[in-house]
Amino acid sequence: MSEIIRLSVSEAARLFGINPQTIRRAIKDQEIIYAVVRGRYQLNFESLLKWSQKKATVKNKFEQKGIGQFVDKWKIKNPLFSPNPGTIKKKEEKEEVKSNPKNINDVPKQTGN
Repeated sequence: MSEIIRLSVSEAARLFGINPQTIRRAIKDQEIIYAVVRGRYQLNFESLLKWSQKKATVKNKFEQKGIGQFVDKWKIKNPLFSPNPGTIKKKEEKEEVKSNPKNINDVPKQTGN
């Protein structure tokens, strides 16, 4: 079970690079899942992210003014932590060979009665 991440309206507005009124409008239209804690909206991050990707203007602002503008800088270049597609493909091929051996000598020996 994953932990629920919640944001305030102002935190979400800064994160996505949009006006807080835009988020309040989405709350009013019931497009975002939220909880009210001590009289303040606590927005469900997952629903906020899904909502932002559905709305073209919000998505563009997210990519230009919000944290989306930094995504290219975050890409990990170290092959130990970010394998290239070729490495992933080789690993999948090895796993496939283990699960479907082609040679009789590759079949694990069964012991028991």
